[in-house]
Amino acid sequence: MHRRLFPRALALLALVATAATAGAPGATAESPTPATTRLRATIDAILADNRLAGAQASVVVVDTSTGQTLYDRNGDRRLIPASNTKLLTSTAAMELLGPGHRFTTDVQTTGKRRGGLLSGNLHLRGGGDPTMLAADYDALAAQVAADGVRVVSGNLIADDTRYDNTRLGPDWTWDDEPYYYAGQVSALTVAPDTDYDAGTVIVHAAPAARAGARPVVSTTPPTRYVRIDNRAETVSEGETSISIEREHGGNTIVVTGQIAVGDEPSSDWVTVWEPTGYAAEVFRAALHRHGVRVLGRTVLGQPTPETAHLVARHDSMSLGELMTPFLKLSNNGHAEVLTKEIGRVLSGSGTWSAGLTAISEYVADTGMDTGTLRQRDGSGLSRRNLVPATEFVDLLAEVRTEPWFATWYAALPIAGQPDRFVGGTLRSRMAGTPAAGNVHAKTGSLTGVSGLSGYVTTADGHLLAFSILLNNYLTASVKTLEDQIAVALAGHREGGTSTARVAPPSVPDTPRTPEGVECSWVKPITC
Repeated sequence: MHRRLFPRALALLALVATAATAGAPGATAESPTPATTRLRATIDAILADNRLAGAQASVVVVDTSTGQTLYDRNGDRRLIPASNTKLLTSTAAMELLGPGHRFTTDVQTTGKRRGGLLSGNLHLRGGGDPTMLAADYDALAAQVAADGVRVVSGNLIADDTRYDNTRLGPDWTWDDEPYYYAGQVSALTVAPDTDYDAGTVIVHAAPAARAGARPVVSTTPPTRYVRIDNRAETVSEGETSISIEREHGGNTIVVTGQIAVGDEPSSDWVTVWEPTGYAAEVFRAALHRHGVRVLGRTVLGQPTPETAHLVARHDSMSLGELMTPFLKLSNNGHAEVLTKEIGRVLSGSGTWSAGLTAISEYVADTGMDTGTLRQRDGSGLSRRNLVPATEFVDLLAEVRTEPWFATWYAALPIAGQPDRFVGGTLRSRMAGTPAAGNVHAKTGSLTGVSGLSGYVTTADGHLLAFSILLNNYLTASVKTLEDQIAVALAGHREGGTSTARVAPPSVPDTPRTPEGVECSWVKPITC
């Protein structure tokens, strides 16, 4: 695949151009305007904050219309990007799969029909859809019943063979495994609600009517696939402190702690062990509700015969539509499914290796220097991902010309917008500043890692691409520093009086995020 010339070639032209950039007479990288000099001093002051003492900071800002670099601090330094990695995965998916791409989940059989009896097996074939809800499996079961099937003499076969059976990223930390942001990846799975955290259940613990009794524990969706070990207690008064965690290697979920009589239920998202079996159990229960009995057992991981014929089908939302929950919520599961789907579609291999190879080829075609970076997963959970900020900016500058850009750009979190499907992980950040409703950017968070990369329009209408990567800090959060930089960029004006200040601009406090967890707008955490 050829490499496009835009970001670096245009930047080079900007260095030698004799013509001035719009509104900035005589500006070059070596001879910046007074406004750009003030902007650089402001960002330098922000990065001098004590919270970054001993840490690593990489910041690059480029004017996308001219290619001029307005700021570059350690731009070529490889740092852990956390969920900024999703910029590579999402743009590659939009280009290689297309915004109209859909995932298909269907039911097939090779059995023979005689009245309501189906003599043979029923195959539930997964197409990788990370948005499959219990209601969607119920609709598939209703189609089977409407086809006249009442009894299936054979087995229910859960076919997840579109992707390989490697469920977790090889570099993911073991202690993340029970939590919703590290769900196991399968081509056949279930999401409990329209957050679409595939491969999870929501566990609810409500207080009993009297103190001393066990809380009432339930799940969404209702399922027998997980076993609840309820060790918690209802108390007459006191602070609710319910803990909900799945034991490693199985589907026993342990509920501990206390909840006071009359308190609201406590809920948490928990991953399941082996999502294929989870999907099969949810579908089998739906068949039973619709009057279809399967006499055989449930078998996991066998491919559907080519001679099978269709009984029922469900198509997902389009990939363009999926971009909104994916990027607004920073959904890790979506990133990993898309990585394997790219591998499956382009090379016939639904693996991380095949998908990452294709992503690397695509981003190289946009102008990223893939020899300077390493991508190990689709989501950014791996700490072995390393990407220089300048490479993110190259990607951001180039994809503006793609026909799907408007859809993708709108799906990025937008600063200071409280609506859950607009602001996303930036909904409570930069409100009441020039960056609010302006900054479209991808957040990133791991313990000691923070990132913000995207776009901001300056006070005089220039669209800037920027990347801020901060690593190895010891403080609880450095999000406010990212916000200060973004606000300074939003207030920047070339020509006339610059609104950028040497002192860091004021921004509202950013709610703290628990260590090691990507921000989310609906979970018990916010950012």
